[in-house]
Amino acid sequence: MHDIRAIRDNPAQFDAALARRGLAPLSPEILALDEARRARILAAETAQAAQNAASKEVGAAKAKGDEAGFERLRALVAEKKAEVAKLNEEAAEEDIRLRDLLLGIPNLPHDDVPVGKDEHDNVELRRWGTPRTFDFTPVEHYEIAGVKPGMDFETAAKLSGARFVLLRGAVARLHRALAQFMLDLHTTEHGLTETMTPVLVKDEAMYGTNQLPKFAEDSYRTTNGWWLIPTSEVTLTNTVAGDILDEGQLPIRMTAHTLCFRSEAGSAGKDTAGMLRQHQFEKVEMVSITTPDTSLAEHERMTRCAEAVLERLGLPYRTIVLCTGDMGFGARKTHDLEVWLPGQNTYREISSVSVCGDFQARRMNARYRPAGGKPDFVHTLNGSGLAVGRCLIAVLENGQQADGSVMLPEALHPWLGGKTRLTPEGQLV
Repeated sequence: MHDIRAIRDNPAQFDAALARRGLAPLSPEILALDEARRARILAAETAQAAQNAASKEVGAAKAKGDEAGFERLRALVAEKKAEVAKLNEEAAEEDIRLRDLLLGIPNLPHDDVPVGKDEHDNVELRRWGTPRTFDFTPVEHYEIAGVKPGMDFETAAKLSGARFVLLRGAVARLHRALAQFMLDLHTTEHGLTETMTPVLVKDEAMYGTNQLPKFAEDSYRTTNGWWLIPTSEVTLTNTVAGDILDEGQLPIRMTAHTLCFRSEAGSAGKDTAGMLRQHQFEKVEMVSITTPDTSLAEHERMTRCAEAVLERLGLPYRTIVLCTGDMGFGARKTHDLEVWLPGQNTYREISSVSVCGDFQARRMNARYRPAGGKPDFVHTLNGSGLAVGRCLIAVLENGQQADGSVMLPEALHPWLGGKTRLTPEGQLV
């Protein structure tokens, strides 16, 4: 959420940042609501002072036997009391309107984020690896002979409908091995603390990480008011909600492997084949809580953590910085990692790593106390490290052989009991 004081102090700068996202100026509407709210608060305080003064005079009039003065002052107290209540109610309504308006405005981009309208204006930063040259036509993951016995969409559809998958046998084990490999890499080499979190959260947690109110239709809500998390960014980031941390506690670096749930609202017809876009999937998430002056360096460090996963697995990828028009609602700057999928003959997103500044911290009231200073808002960052299902797709497609078998990355062998290959019949050997 945005700092109303910063908007008051420099509305032109605020509107200029919104313009880089392709949005019209909003400071006039924001400041009008803010002025109306502050005017009612001031009027309520003035009426309260008059009520207090009259209340003191009531007793004096009674003691003097001034019945007329007593009645006049008592009526004035009642009048001011009603006026205060009315003004406070109006101020509260203006405050809600202002809060709702601010909650619906996206984060402001960093100055170095490229300006653009959509994904076509994103800027590639670097590439790693060379896409393999096949002596046959590579197919998509679900068409590989050795994968078909372990990737069942028909049974999943019978159980749950479209955009679900049931994994069996070797493919299920490979999926599990990928998640364990990622967790072990992040915890033993990257310094992240493994965390097991709930997948059901309250409204406050979804507001804190800007899933609400704007993206309610993208998530699932239970009949008793819980939300199924779209990613453990929600739970990990909210672990510091309402806290005042000591500066020495920062940075806090966490990782979690969880189920994730997304309604995929607005994605009708997109990626309907295979398991690229699912309602239920698994992800290894990374979250960092930092001081303001270290968050950009932390963003680069987290990007490298995600890139390291792909490099260990030998998967070609490219890293891009998203333009202002393609960047997520809560981000100030985002790096996307796109892995090469030979079955589609293109790069596809497998990780987004974002720095959010104090945008989420203000919503969560998450602060830290600098040495000798006053509490200030922390900065939050999040990123996929990686999406497990998409990583499975990449491993299968890049390792596929002409006979329908799959050669598996050497880095995964220890997590597969030394197995190195998926046979055309779907067995690990």
